[in-house]
Amino acid sequence: MMAGVAASYWPVWTIAAIATAGVIFRPFFWPEFVWAALGAALLVALRLMTPADALTGMLRGTDVYLFLTGMMLLAELARQEGLFDWLAAEAAAVAKGSAPRLFALVFAVGTVVTVFLSNDATAVVLTPAVAAVVRTARVKDPLPYLFICAFIANAASFVLPISNPANLVIYASHMPPLLQWLPRFALPSLLAILSTFAVLRWTQRDSLREPIAMDIEPTPLTPCGKLAALGIAVTAAVLLTASALGFQLGLPTFAAGSATAVMVLTRSGRGPAAVLKSISWGVLPLVAGLFVLVQALQNTGVTEDLAVLLRDLTQWSASGTAWIVGSVLAMACNLMNNLPAGLVAGRVVQIAALPDNVRAAVLIGVDLGPNLSVTGSLATILWLTALRREKVLVGTWHFLKLGALVMPPALLLAITATFAFG
Repeated sequence: MMAGVAASYWPVWTIAAIATAGVIFRPFFWPEFVWAALGAALLVALRLMTPADALTGMLRGTDVYLFLTGMMLLAELARQEGLFDWLAAEAAAVAKGSAPRLFALVFAVGTVVTVFLSNDATAVVLTPAVAAVVRTARVKDPLPYLFICAFIANAASFVLPISNPANLVIYASHMPPLLQWLPRFALPSLLAILSTFAVLRWTQRDSLREPIAMDIEPTPLTPCGKLAALGIAVTAAVLLTASALGFQLGLPTFAAGSATAVMVLTRSGRGPAAVLKSISWGVLPLVAGLFVLVQALQNTGVTEDLAVLLRDLTQWSASGTAWIVGSVLAMACNLMNNLPAGLVAGRVVQIAALPDNVRAAVLIGVDLGPNLSVTGSLATILWLTALRREKVLVGTWHFLKLGALVMPPALLLAITATFAFG
């Protein structure tokens, strides 16, 4: 009977697998969102899921759409109003011609942005800023600095609940209070961040021997640029407040981004068209398509089966289950992207009622595992999109070779540290 049920769902699993592979490998150089949307449309067209179920799946992503829209608005406003150019000149001046000092500075800023604005904000907001920095400093090889944006976006993404939207998915209505979260994840986060810095710094040591420019002319910050900076700072405060009160982050982020856009555009006298047409809107259908694919997979009962398996494993050994589930999820994120993996894992965690250490390992696997491959997380896909706008290309194999050195030690240290709490 079970074999018959499983066989009846194989078309769903096959389409979901092909669509996800399309997102990861981008055959024919089609954008990621095309493959996700095609997979979702095919499931409905073949009557493997109803339009109502597809709509339900899409609506589950509403908070993510609002969050990303707000962040993309802030990033584009900051770019157009010269905030990134001003920050670039300031950073290059502080570095004083030292590439290692500039590398450490970018890493520190990336950590702060991830912690207080989320990993997606690091990809969307910080990447173009770092691209401006390396241009201003006339760096020969920009990749060591740009890699920071991708890797720290995941490595620092569980310092706070708001550091990664996936954290809210994993814990849902059972989110620990901030005073419980911090001691539980402070040591794992610290070790993951330090390990990521050490490995990145070591692997990029040859490029960092190259001198960088010292004769940097100061770039004045316009009043509109100051408004854009204020909008980003206010958004960080709003996100912290919303997280502390247990609110979803999408609407506050969208409201903050929209309010900033109104203030900046009113002051500049320019219409919204120039900002809106420059935003990479393809990320929204990408996310929507992935949500539909996950809804289809959940309709097959796979989440309930996984919940039963995890409960059985936990009864055998909670610590062993933490290692297994953290490692398996870390790899799964690189096979199917951490957004669908996190959505499935979040549902499984809610059904299985797992112990704290196991749930923490689930979160670490989803947050940190994507540092292995170039499309392991939504943040990294956003990073790739930002790089394409800067005419910088990063090969899948190049990233994988670096990720294979960066991710495993950070994952090992972070999961080990979860057993130090309680």
